[in-house]
Amino acid sequence: MTGRFGRQPTGWGPRLLARLSKWVHSVAGQVFALQAVIVLLLITAAAAALVVQARYDSRRDAAHRSLAAAEAFAHAPGLPQALRSPDPTGELQPLAEAARRASGLDFLAVMSTDGIRYTDSRPELIGERATGDLARAAAGESFTETFTGEPSDAVRAVVPVRDARGAVVGLVGTGIEVENVSGSVEDQLPLLLGAAAGALLLGTGGAALVSHRLRRQTHGLGAAEMTRMNEHHEAVLHAVREGVLIIDADHRLVLANDEARRLLDLPADPEQRYVGDLGLDPRTAELLTSGRVATDEVHLAGDRLLAVNVRPTKPYAGQPAGTVMTLRDSTELAAVSGRAEVARGRLQLLYDAGVRIGTTLDVVRTAEELSEVAVPRFADFTTVELLDPVLRGDEPSPAGGLYTEMRRAAMSGVRPDPPLQAVGDVIRFVVPTAPMAAALDAGRAVLAADLHAAMGWRAQDSEGTRVALDYGLHSLISVPLQARGVVLGMANFWRAADTPDPFDEEDLSFAEELGARAAVSIDNARRFTREHATAVTLQRSLLPRVLPDQTAVDVAFRYLPAKAGVGGDWFDVIPLPGARVALVVGDVVGHGVHAAATMGRLRTAVHNFSTLDLPPDELLGHLDELINRIDQNESGGMAAGEGGGGAADGVGGAAADGMGEAAQVTGATCLYAVYDPVSGRCVMASAGHPGPALVSPDGWVEFPQLPTGLPLGVGGMPFEAAEFQLPEASRLALFTDGLVEDRHRDFDTGLHLLGEALSQTGRSPDEACADVLDALLFPVPSDDIALLIADTRRLEADRIAEWEVPGDPSAVSRVRNAGSAQLSAWGLEGVAFTTELILSELITNAIRYGSAPVRVRLLRDRCLIVEVSDGSSTSPHLRYAATTDEGGRGLFLVAQYADRWGTRYTERGKVIWAELPLTGDGALPEAGALDLDALEDLAW
Repeated sequence: MTGRFGRQPTGWGPRLLARLSKWVHSVAGQVFALQAVIVLLLITAAAAALVVQARYDSRRDAAHRSLAAAEAFAHAPGLPQALRSPDPTGELQPLAEAARRASGLDFLAVMSTDGIRYTDSRPELIGERATGDLARAAAGESFTETFTGEPSDAVRAVVPVRDARGAVVGLVGTGIEVENVSGSVEDQLPLLLGAAAGALLLGTGGAALVSHRLRRQTHGLGAAEMTRMNEHHEAVLHAVREGVLIIDADHRLVLANDEARRLLDLPADPEQRYVGDLGLDPRTAELLTSGRVATDEVHLAGDRLLAVNVRPTKPYAGQPAGTVMTLRDSTELAAVSGRAEVARGRLQLLYDAGVRIGTTLDVVRTAEELSEVAVPRFADFTTVELLDPVLRGDEPSPAGGLYTEMRRAAMSGVRPDPPLQAVGDVIRFVVPTAPMAAALDAGRAVLAADLHAAMGWRAQDSEGTRVALDYGLHSLISVPLQARGVVLGMANFWRAADTPDPFDEEDLSFAEELGARAAVSIDNARRFTREHATAVTLQRSLLPRVLPDQTAVDVAFRYLPAKAGVGGDWFDVIPLPGARVALVVGDVVGHGVHAAATMGRLRTAVHNFSTLDLPPDELLGHLDELINRIDQNESGGMAAGEGGGGAADGVGGAAADGMGEAAQVTGATCLYAVYDPVSGRCVMASAGHPGPALVSPDGWVEFPQLPTGLPLGVGGMPFEAAEFQLPEASRLALFTDGLVEDRHRDFDTGLHLLGEALSQTGRSPDEACADVLDALLFPVPSDDIALLIADTRRLEADRIAEWEVPGDPSAVSRVRNAGSAQLSAWGLEGVAFTTELILSELITNAIRYGSAPVRVRLLRDRCLIVEVSDGSSTSPHLRYAATTDEGGRGLFLVAQYADRWGTRYTERGKVIWAELPLTGDGALPEAGALDLDALEDLAW
């Protein structure tokens, strides 16, 4: 109960009054009050009745006692004689008093027939006439009466006294005063009132219990509220759109609401009828009588499908449980559910299409995924046609704005023999009213619900369409595949006899949505194909196509770009002076055009540094420094125009990523190895790259530990080189990590497989490359793979000639003559003069400007190699001497007569080398034309 302003009353008094008021107005309170009043009235009436009955019983008992006592005294022997004695009072008074006290009477009087008292309990009344009517007693009749008069009101009995002859000779009157009779009743009143109070308490307690139980059942509601609630219950029960039946334990109908009557078509008065007499479907009647629980069982009722739920009721007051059945018309719900299920299935199909289409960034595979997703959940057959430029990765540009032909890229169906053109065929759209051409022209999906009526489609290929119709194709949706407003191709969804229902307008919108999603994936794959092709073209143009001729190693290689995008892996074989060779393999982190361009820059830089004939560790150090300089320039580390030219220009201009910002080179790795076939020494250094595999001639494979440095571009730490002495016919395998490592295989496992593949003996380098790829190649490599296998060779001893040169200039001619003799032994007389000239110049300058020891070495390889070494690190320079200069023409002559020449530094000096062809070209002057001894005086 709320206050005037909607607040609960405060204080214990108001709260108590509020609770009492609510209780009094409730059904429970009213029933309690009514029961209490009834109990009170009943107990009051019962108490009053008990008092009246007690008074009546007391008077009747007093009359009986008085009559018995009077009869007994009247018939006492000797009484008639005493009445005739001269002094009746004297004889009878003591006897009468004794008899009165013994019988508990208030008075006992012996009287004459005319009522004169002979004896009395009050002596002053003796001799007085008794009041009242005594005629009947005098006439011989005994009687009792309630006497009112003097000396007091009493219940008395009067009995005649007869003599031996039967004559009435006197009267005996006995009685109990009314006051004494009432006193005995009043003595019983406390017990009566106590019993009445106890009965009242018991009755009130019972009423309170009934009221409490009723209050729980009615939740403290009042009569009006209960009435309204019952009205609401009835209204809801009969207005709800769900049928309700209540069946008792005897299978009789207790209640049926209006909806149940309508759904089951019950008779007019179905209550209290047996279930079997209601005309229900036998299955429904059996369910009601079985007592089993049912949930959403479908039952037939006429032309309706009813969803039936059955639950038992709880037993009450010892009565067995009944049954409650609810009915719901599911005829329309089934149709709605069917449509909802179709919509849910299409949403699920769109989700699956988003997951399954475009997983490979391959145009053809993406088209195949579209056809596979649609069959059989949407169409019986699906074909996908794409423009030829799209298949190549190019941007489509239709001539005249129309697309008249495409190439079938994918086809899927529920059967393997569809009457449709095969994958790879060119599909032409020549009839404008055909669904395909109409869809391309309108830029939206077109529905041909009945192909028998699609005259444009039938006119396009009358024979082919007849076969298709005979096969069972009956419905078609053509969807142009468009992305960014550009048509890429077309998807056609067909239904055959496997799905008798034709496509409808809802299918049309769904097909358009499916095509739009697939078109985005196809366009992404097309753009990736174009970028991939560009990167592959760039990379292949930057990688060596033909390896140079050299004697030191027999080389084979394999390069495989990643399917996900071309990376920056590269390899190289670089001939070095002295018949040596440099083997290079590297990897640029990342994929795409930038990685390929970076690879080209690094390969060019390695070639440039290799011309300096630097040791591997120094070459990597220069390369690392160069990359740091490039990164600084491209990231804005230098001001514009600052540091122009220099080494950075030697590897090309700055590269930029797709956002127009300079992309750094940091993240490249490189392994650089130099092999000398004369000594069998191999020196190598690594910049964060895996070391090579070294295979001995007997097939033993090992992976030597290299002092691996940081990747290129990280900078700050020097690189270290490792030197190995390789046995003759050893094999080196250089590779990138894409060969051995993938997300499904760790590096160590890959190395183990590589070792097993390389351990096979008797295999050429090319065959070994094939063995390695067969063992390690992934179906879809996620990274580029570069593999370089080189079988080392040794230069035969008879192809090497060496001399120790004393510091005396006179030794020049002796070494020159020894060299000429060696050339004659090799059959190289044609180049003897040129060789003697170069030897004279190089030895003379080494003796004059260098320091001991001075050595000369001739190597017969693919060319003749002349090497002169000394202990000085002074670098000679080629210059042009003036006409007045006495010297300065020595190196100029060497440069003129040698194919190549140069200087390389060793740990203890330098080596000046020159390469000459093995045969003379006939252009050189004859031996007598120049004085070689005179040339020895020419300075550097």
